[in-house]
Amino acid sequence: MPLAIEAEGLAKRYRETTALRDVDLAVPAGTVHGVLGPNGAGKTTAVRILATLLTPDAGRAVVGGYDVVRDPVGVRGIIGLTGQYAALDEELSAVENLTLIGRLLRLPAADARVRARELLADFGLAEAESRPVKTYSGGMRRRADLAASLVGRPSVLYLDEPTTGLDPHSRNEVWDTVRRLVADGVTVLLTTQYLEEADQLADRITVFNHGTVVAEGRPDELKRMTGGQTLEVRAARREQVDTVAEIILGLTGQLPARDEDTGRLTVPVQDPELLSALVHKLDAAEVAFDELGLRLPTMDEAFLAITSPGGVRATLTEEKLR
Repeated sequence: MPLAIEAEGLAKRYRETTALRDVDLAVPAGTVHGVLGPNGAGKTTAVRILATLLTPDAGRAVVGGYDVVRDPVGVRGIIGLTGQYAALDEELSAVENLTLIGRLLRLPAADARVRARELLADFGLAEAESRPVKTYSGGMRRRADLAASLVGRPSVLYLDEPTTGLDPHSRNEVWDTVRRLVADGVTVLLTTQYLEEADQLADRITVFNHGTVVAEGRPDELKRMTGGQTLEVRAARREQVDTVAEIILGLTGQLPARDEDTGRLTVPVQDPELLSALVHKLDAAEVAFDELGLRLPTMDEAFLAITSPGGVRATLTEEKLR
């Protein structure tokens, strides 16, 4: 699959601060690529370089075949960018905002207005197109902002934390929009602090920390980096929780974590066949259970393991440096 975005050895410094160091990135065309990282990890700096808003101090990046330093005009002609905050004029209507953007992109007036209305209809905003943007809900503003980034029909779209501050319903609307764009062939680079968002949308994920890439892979691959699976058990009777904990300790050699509110016990395991052995032990002890199963670590657990000092992050970084 051809690459829509390819970066090698990107670096950026601000005086004494290293924002990016030796960053590589490869994004196949027609996919969603998630970029995760704590605040200050370098995510937005990377996006700004790929959008030609910053010049890297070292390394190279190519977007859609155009070098971001040698041919920034070529890059700008094929990308769209939606930042963390809506970039619309709140006093204007949505159709006026998008028409203005079309005119700035040198579309004829009539074509700009047709394109604006076409996009607003696609985003479910046709009935509100003449209302001032200041009257929109958070989800409506975000959809209008996404529509604005598509006026120029970009083949690559950068979404920098697109659902920050949105309620779950509005967030799901944005997610549906992203899926629809990718189905139409658009490549999306998504930065987010919402791990569920990356898990839901991204085909692959790159994790940044302290300005460098510390992990990369499919969501399920990142989850497996934490080591195996998690066993979860919840006894039907609370008085039997201690008995279950003792059985798990005997089988795994580890004392399970306990949720005092629900009585659920959890412990990481490496051998999935341990589940059948546990069922036999519980049956022999006449312990009934409401929940019993194995699951992969959540994206939250994977993220914390990857970015924690001395954890998976340290191991991956050492391997990269070698």
